[in-house]
Order: sequence, then C-alpha cells, then structure tokens
Amino acid sequence: MHYAELNTAWDELTAPGAAFEITEIDVRGSRIRTFKNAPPSLREFWLSTQPFADRDYLVYEDERITYAQAHRQVASIANWMISHGVQPGDRIAIAMRNYPEWMLIYWAAGCIGVAVVGMNAWWTTQEMAYGFKDSEPKVVFADQERIARIQEQPDMLGGASLVAIRTTPTPAGAIAWADVVAHGGDLPDVQVDPDADACIFYTSGTTGFPKGAQLTHRGCINNLLNIVFAGQAQALATERATGLEVDPNAPAFVPATLVTTPLFHVTANNCGAYATTAAGGKLVLMYRWDAESALQLIEREGVTTVSGVPVMARELITHTDFHKYDTSTLVTVGGGGAQIQPDLVAKIESTVATARPNTGYGMTETCGIITAIAGDFFVDKPASCGRAMPNFEAKVVNDDGQTVPAGEPGELWVRGSSVIKGYINRPDATAESITDGWLHTGDVARIDEDGFIFLVDRKKDMVLRGGENIYCAEVEATLHQNAAVAECCVFGVPDDRLGEEVAAAVVLRAGEQLTASDLRDHCLGLVAKHKAPRYIWLLTEPLPRNASGKFLKRELRDRLKTVDAA
Repeated sequence: MHYAELNTAWDELTAPGAAFEITEIDVRGSRIRTFKNAPPSLREFWLSTQPFADRDYLVYEDERITYAQAHRQVASIANWMISHGVQPGDRIAIAMRNYPEWMLIYWAAGCIGVAVVGMNAWWTTQEMAYGFKDSEPKVVFADQERIARIQEQPDMLGGASLVAIRTTPTPAGAIAWADVVAHGGDLPDVQVDPDADACIFYTSGTTGFPKGAQLTHRGCINNLLNIVFAGQAQALATERATGLEVDPNAPAFVPATLVTTPLFHVTANNCGAYATTAAGGKLVLMYRWDAESALQLIEREGVTTVSGVPVMARELITHTDFHKYDTSTLVTVGGGGAQIQPDLVAKIESTVATARPNTGYGMTETCGIITAIAGDFFVDKPASCGRAMPNFEAKVVNDDGQTVPAGEPGELWVRGSSVIKGYINRPDATAESITDGWLHTGDVARIDEDGFIFLVDRKKDMVLRGGENIYCAEVEATLHQNAAVAECCVFGVPDDRLGEEVAAAVVLRAGEQLTASDLRDHCLGLVAKHKAPRYIWLLTEPLPRNASGKFLKRELRDRLKTVDAA
C-alpha cells in the first residue's frame, strides 16, 4: 500500500488552517491535543443537524422519526427536565433497550449541560441499585423491563423522578412519557461547558462493581471529528494512490447505520450514532441482535454501514441465507469493541461485493476510537487497528512506564482531548489509570514503522506459561483460521508445573465434526507448540456474552473449571 500518500493526506488535513487543524490546550493540568475547529459542545453539534429536517432519523420496527420531529421532541424533553428542577451539571439516567427515546433523551440532556448516565440494560436489580446510588440521577427514564426491577427495590431511586417508557398502563408513581414530549417549547438557551460531563458510561467490571467513566463534551466531539477525519484521510490517500478522482458534483453520501450494540456504550452511541447523525443519516435500531433480522433490515432500509463487535460481522456474513438478501447497499462492515481477526477481514472483503472491511479500536475511557483503519489499508495490514487519531499521542511502555523500542510489545498509553475526566467517586481508580494525562489502556500493543498499532492482547488476559507470554488473541485468530470454528474463546488455567496452561472453549459450525485433537493439530501447524491449547472444551451452546456482545471470558473459565476438557 501507499502509506506515503496516507501520511501526506494526514499532514494536509491537520495542518494550520485546514479543516482538522490540531492545536494544544491545557485541560486538567495536562497539555493535550485537540481539534481547533471542534464545536464546543453537544448542543452546537445537535443544532447543526437542523438542515436535515425532512430526512428519516430514527427507525425502529414500523416507527419512523424525521430530524424535524426529533428536534421538536428534543426541545420538549429539555424544557420538561428544566421545569422539573434538572439543572446544568445534574445527571439523568436512561435505563432501557435501544428504543428511539434513548437518542432523543440523550440529545436533550446534552443540549442543556445535563449528563446522561447510561444504565446497562443487562444489570440485575442489585447492580441497578448500585448504579443509581453511585451516579445520583435527578430523573430516571426507564422501560418496562427496567421498571420491573426498580419495583423489586423501589428505594433504589432515592429522590429521582421516574419516567415510564413504552409501558401500558403507566405504573403508579411514574410519569408518562407522553407528558414529557407534550411539554413543548423551543430549545432552552443554555451555555454548556466543553469540559462538563456529557455522559457517564460504566465500564465492564471483571471484579467488584463497575466504574462510571466521565466522558466530557470536548471528548465526545473530538471523537466524532476523529471518525470523520479517518474517513476523509483514507479516502484522499486512496484517491491519490489509485489516480481515481472523486467527482466533486457527486451527491453527498448519506449513511444508513444498523445499530447492533447497546447505546449505553461508546461503540453504538459515540461512534455509530454520532457519525451517522453528523451526516444527516438514518439510525436503524434493533430490539436485540439477530443475524437474520439484521439481513432483513439491511434489505428493507438500504443499510450502508454495519458496525458491532467482530462476532456480529462473522455471524452476518457466514449466515446460511446471506446471499438470499439484497445487501448491495452495504459500504462498510466491521466494528470495534474487540480485535477483528485477520481471517474475518479477508472474509468480509471476499463475501460482501459492495462493502469494505473497517475497524476502530478504542475504549469507554477515550470516548470512542483511538485508531481507525479501513479499505485497502486494512486488507494490507489485517492484524493492525490503524494509526492513532490526530488528537492522540501514543506510546508503548514497559512495566516501569518507560517507552520501549519501536516494534516491541508493551502496554499502550495514550493522551489527548478524548481521554475521560476520570471515574465518578473513584479518585483512586482515576489516579491508577491516568498519569499526567496519559491513559493506561491495559492493552498490550506494538507500533510499526508506519505508525500503525497492532494489538497483541489485553494485559490481564495474557497466559504466562513457564515464563513465556502467550496472547489469547493470537491463539483465537489461529483457531478461526479453521473454517469449522464458529466461536472460540482462549484463556489461561492454573498449572502446577508451568504456572498456567492455554485453554480454549470452541463452538463448531452446524454440521461440522472435529475433535479436540483435530483443533490442536490445526494450531500446531500454525503457531509454536507452547501456544497450542492444552485444554479444549467443545461446546454446543453459544459462548456467554455481555450486553455489548463481548465474550464473558472469566465467567466461562470459572464455569468450565469443573468440566473435563479434551
């Protein structure tokens, strides 16, 4: 690939006076990079979408809401909140599935400087009670399933008002959603601080309670500009490398995005929803992920973009009925939340005639993406997640925090305007995760000579076998090179002699018949002997996942401890 063209495009787009000019400012005691031309807050961003008035914005089953209708409802919701004592700097909570109301409430709160607490829809009653106590929202917007959990422990609300979404009848003591959207009025005139919290998203805790990450307006808007920049930089580089010029009179691309993951996470909200909204596109919402339902929606709505966790892309393109549906509108298929295995990059490229593979690597703690890569660059470096976006500095360090030589693996640290303010009520966790503005990602990575980042594994997910570091992601990618493997998850198990051994839980595709020995031999043909799984469980049920579709590795490991492996 022509990486020189990409570097040139990168420099041109971020140069002084350019659309994506980068400057440095002082935020929370650190000198950080930021986009000079970024809108100051979500308010200005949302108002910029008014020209799209007649376009469809939110689609859910047989419901459609245009941008004009969305703007009216957002203004009404904002007025209702203020009339009920919610002030800039306060918090409200959203506890529901991916209904259209989710986005309307989100923009309404952002436009008046109120932080949205995204409650994990999978949380139990006890976990919800913890989230409410930790975040102290003034208002809770909840659907019927979440209200049922609240009713099990009504005092979890504290003094918060409860607004019932899609419930019939409205529960006693709750406020009907119809009353909120009927409030009316123009959008209140509120000055929003760029460094105020835009939302509180809880990280997926593996032990103890999750932490509420504070995502600021500046951080969220900079993430949006990173996404837009990534697309323009790669398009400009490809145009110059191929000599194929883009027609300046061609109509602007209007995306139709299938939202496959929960809106209480950055993948769907800060990346998918923000980018689509900025372009005046359409968000197609699903009740829950299902590959065949996704194919039906792609055909019906002319979906251009499907982005979720990698297992969703794999399930989509390997579905037995994939070729029965019209997927010709697809332009990109990929996602984030976990590394896309190289074989999946190739499968997307060869299976979907009109679409190119793409991915973005990021975290809740960076308001979205850190890197992005797509098209020819992704096909050429399928194991990479791309370059760090312009508003980030990136370095790879050892256990002492010292930068390691180029190409060597270590923990990835990043610093920039999209790094979170911290964790609410957790100064200890904030201090542990952020040093002088540098976020410790917890990911083991290396950076090549072109500046492309390669994720090796989660630092905590490494298997330390007899002094050798074995990266689960590498073994999983190796297993996926066997066409019979539908799902797999690799982890370490205790071993008296070596400390840890490599283990794998594998689900085969329907109709496939392989033994653990077959899979082990497959691995031995591709990786060193010590990396091949010693223990393999062949499971018939799908592997357990969390709300965002990621495998619950620790839960799976603990469950299989008492089950004999092959």
